Order: sequence, then structure tokens, then C-alpha cells
Amino acid sequence: MELAVYNIKGEETGKNVSLNENVYGIDPNDHAIYLDVKQYLANMRQGTHKTKERSEVTGSTKKIKRQKGTGTARAGDIKSPIFRGGGRTFGPRPRDYSFKLNKKVKKLARRSALSYKAKSDKIMVIEDFNMESPKTKDYIAFLNSLKIKGEKSLLVLNEHNKNIYLSSRNLQGVKVVTASDITAYDIMNASVLLLAESSVYILDNMLSN
Repeated sequence: MELAVYNIKGEETGKNVSLNENVYGIDPNDHAIYLDVKQYLANMRQGTHKTKERSEVTGSTKKIKRQKGTGTARAGDIKSPIFRGGGRTFGPRPRDYSFKLNKKVKKLARRSALSYKAKSDKIMVIEDFNMESPKTKDYIAFLNSLKIKGEKSLLVLNEHNKNIYLSSRNLQGVKVVTASDITAYDIMNASVLLLAESSVYILDNMLSN
């Protein structure tokens, strides 16, 4: 598969880039994408949720009424979960939600996600560019020239570029990542995938083996 290379003004440069069929043309594996996205979202969770159980609630441990003869149910101290202000039964505790996923599965997930975008013609290759200073309006003009303003876009660079990152971070639905940090979640979450010309070769080396 060959794609035309565009510049930041949305014009074709006359160059073409060939996409590796082993990366962008495989039969997508939905389960691999599911596992990778699940791990990504799980790793994003802080897991700091916590409620107090009866042993942690402040209150007296004195038995609040006698065991028998009251005509009501027996009860212990005021910290019992059945009373207002008492501890919670089996409440959430801090925990780590992350889990292990094999590198080959993660690689398959990224290849599958890229193949989905390629099959739906949602990939554009952009000539390598830079911004002299971080300006949001310049990045908006860049999106307008490509006629994708208002769509969720993911720009993949070959290396970190501070000016481009700062220019895009205030825009909703816009994300900039490096090729080495790309995830299946980012790819599937974007409507349009923008690949810097040099990042295509990095992705080939990362995912084709």
C-alpha cells in the first residue's frame, strides 16, 4: 500500500511512502486489541480508593444495649455497619490493577489497530516538520489545511518535539506521541492517524519483526 506524503499546508509533495503489509495489512486480531486496551486502562487507574471498616471508624466499643429483653435485634458497638456512621462492610481497599501482557501480544495489537486504520483509509503521511514556537493557532491551521479539524487525531512523530507537543496539548481530541510510545488504545481512539514521514520507518522496524 502506498500513500501520498502531504506537507503542513495540506498539499501533496509528490512523494509516496510504501506501508509495510506485515504492519498495516494483516488480518486484525480483535482479542489482542482488547487485551492491550484493557491493560492500558488498568494501568491508568490509581487504585487509591478506600473506605473505613468497623475497626477503623472512631467510636466507642461499648455494647450499646443489653443482649436480651429489648424486643429488638441484638447489637454490639456503635461502629457496627448496620448503624449510621458505622464502618462499611467489605469496602474497597487500595490495590494495583496492572497486569502483565506479553510483548508479542502488545505488538500484535498495535499491528492490528494500524491495519484497521489502513483498511478504512484513516492514515495520512505528513512530511517531517517543526514549529518555531509553541502556538496553538499554528497547530489549528495545520489541522485546517488537512481538513480534519474537529476530528480526533493522533500525530505520530519520530522523536519528541516540545514545540509541537505544547502547540497541541490544549486542543480537545488531539494527541501527539512518538513512534516508540504509540499504543493500540491511542490508535483505536483516534479518528485520523497522522504519521510523520520518518515515523513510518520507525514503526516498520518496531513491529515488522
